[in-house]
Amino acid sequence: MARPYEESSSVVKTRRQQEDQRRMEFRRAIEHRFELRQLQQQINDYPDIEAINYWQAAPVASRRSAQPAR
Repeated sequence: MARPYEESSSVVKTRRQQEDQRRMEFRRAIEHRFELRQLQQQINDYPDIEAINYWQAAPVASRRSAQPAR
């Protein structure tokens, strides 16, 4: 039979692992957001921005004009 101390320590350990997991997910989300902002800034600094916008918009336009398969 498990002692009350062992049961409570496993609960504490599980809770700490869950908290660590949440912290890591939050940190990854912050890092991802930071990377996206850096990329956007680099794109905005690019001298020929119209060409980039054309190539970014091209796949969206082609998806809209495609006819559904029958």
